[in-house]
Amino acid sequence: MKPPPYTVRNATPNEFETIGKLMVKVYSQLDGFPKESEQPQYYQMLASVGTLTTKPETELLVAVSEKGHIAGAVVYFGDMKHYGSGGTATQELHSAGFRLLAVDPIIRSQGIGKLLVNECIRKARDKNLSQLIIHTTMAMLTAWKMYEAMGFKRSEELDFKQGDLPVFGFRLKLA
Repeated sequence: MKPPPYTVRNATPNEFETIGKLMVKVYSQLDGFPKESEQPQYYQMLASVGTLTTKPETELLVAVSEKGHIAGAVVYFGDMKHYGSGGTATQELHSAGFRLLAVDPIIRSQGIGKLLVNECIRKARDKNLSQLIIHTTMAMLTAWKMYEAMGFKRSEELDFKQGDLPVFGFRLKLA
C-alpha cells in the first residue's frame, strides 16, 4: 500500500499542542535517551515546542497528510544564535540549523524525516547560507544514518553534553 503524500508547511498555533505531544512521545520512547524524570526541563521544552517560533527566523515545520494528520515535525533555525543548544553551534555564522526532528512512530520508514530535512536544506539554500548544522545522540541512530546518507558530516567541535548525555554535531556544507 502506497503511503499518502505529505506536504511540509509551517505549523499553525492550533497545532502546537499536538506537535508537542508527538515530540514527547517520540523522544520518551528512544532507548538510551534520558527519560522525563531525568531531564524534566527538556521534556517541558518538547511539550511547548511551539513557543520556539517566537524567536526570530525560527519555524516549526510539519509534514501533514492530505487529511490533516501530522506525521512529523522539526524546528528550523534560520539564524544559529537562536538554536538553543549547548556547545559552540550558536556561534556559527552564515549557518542555519534544525533540532527536534520527530516522526510519528506508526508511520516511520516512509520518508517523512527525509522530507522534513530536505525542507530545512531548501530553506538554508534559499538564504544562500553556507551550511546547515544539526545534533543527534546515540539513541537516534536511525536519524544519524539518514543524516549521513544525505551528506551531513560529523563535526566533533560541535559536540557537547546535555547533562550526562553526549550530543554529536553534524554539518552539511551548502556552498
